Amino acid sequence: MKNIIVTSLRKDAGKTSVIVGLAKNSSQQMGYLKPFGDRLLYRKKRLWDFDAAACTTAMGAEESPEAMSIGFDHSKLRFMYDAETTAAKVREIAALNSTGKEIMLIESGTEINRGLSVHLDALSLCKYLDGELLVVLSGTNDQICDDAYALKRMLDHSEVKIFGVIINKVRDIEDFKTVYHEHFTALDLPLLGIIPYLENLTRPSMQYLSDLFFAKVLAGEKGLSNYVMNVVVGAMSADAVLRVQRFNKEAKLVITSGDRSDMILAALETKAAGIILTNNILPPPNIIAKASAANVPLLLVAQDTFHAAQKVDNLVSLLSKDDHFRMGQLKDLIEENVDVPDLL
Repeated sequence: MKNIIVTSLRKDAGKTSVIVGLAKNSSQQMGYLKPFGDRLLYRKKRLWDFDAAACTTAMGAEESPEAMSIGFDHSKLRFMYDAETTAAKVREIAALNSTGKEIMLIESGTEINRGLSVHLDALSLCKYLDGELLVVLSGTNDQICDDAYALKRMLDHSEVKIFGVIINKVRDIEDFKTVYHEHFTALDLPLLGIIPYLENLTRPSMQYLSDLFFAKVLAGEKGLSNYVMNVVVGAMSADAVLRVQRFNKEAKLVITSGDRSDMILAALETKAAGIILTNNILPPPNIIAKASAANVPLLLVAQDTFHAAQKVDNLVSLLSKDDHFRMGQLKDLIEENVDVPDLL
């Protein structure tokens, strides 16, 4: 069995998306681990990592996402484990989740050094499991080049084996190859593929927003697969907001207080992708019924409008376990741009 530790040098490089795309293109039995869970998801009194839920769904794995992480918090991990017991625990959950598997994809924390102080960084995982490092590089072209040199220096001072490098979210692949390919040749880093930037993969779904806010879905469950392209904060009057050009576009998210019936009705009439109702204020029953009939999700959240809008503004869209359409897109991206037969 082969253990591949998937990591990156920058946050939000797209490790989970690459893992899902690889899993969808492989005919071999694959397993997944994320020893240091850093995207906590709480549902039905269960704790698991958000990425683990998506990856196990893509792989069709029967193992529970709860069993794929040993912890979510530095302070708790420091209290429970030292270097030796951490290594033993990682090997234990790897053995538990690898039965009948031919390949294990082990995802590190957000960056290659994430979890270093609790012995769960990517290089440590490689040593515990005798694995090889698969690195996803992303950012501007110059940042990718800088990270490649940093990776090479890191590898030169460790005993970790490199499996390969995948470059993600590149806006002009031909330009990148022309300018930077020779650097990877000189660094002797095996370049497995270059994946283009696809804007709609950065758009959050209403299902993801529901998970992010721990929201109560009042209506429109069938519309949770809707994607958001524009965000409008409903702080003005309905008459005024209808004159805002962005409000009249489709695929918009409207954030407003639950007592703003005029704003909610205006959002429903202009085919909003979804509505976040703030301050835990329920709208009238007739509005809930209207949203249900239109399949427009109404998400009830505890935050006030300002803090809800701030949270949406700062979010990074993650892959939800039920987002089968986006998983299909990732399968195609990997198939077209990464040498999958050689890789797996």
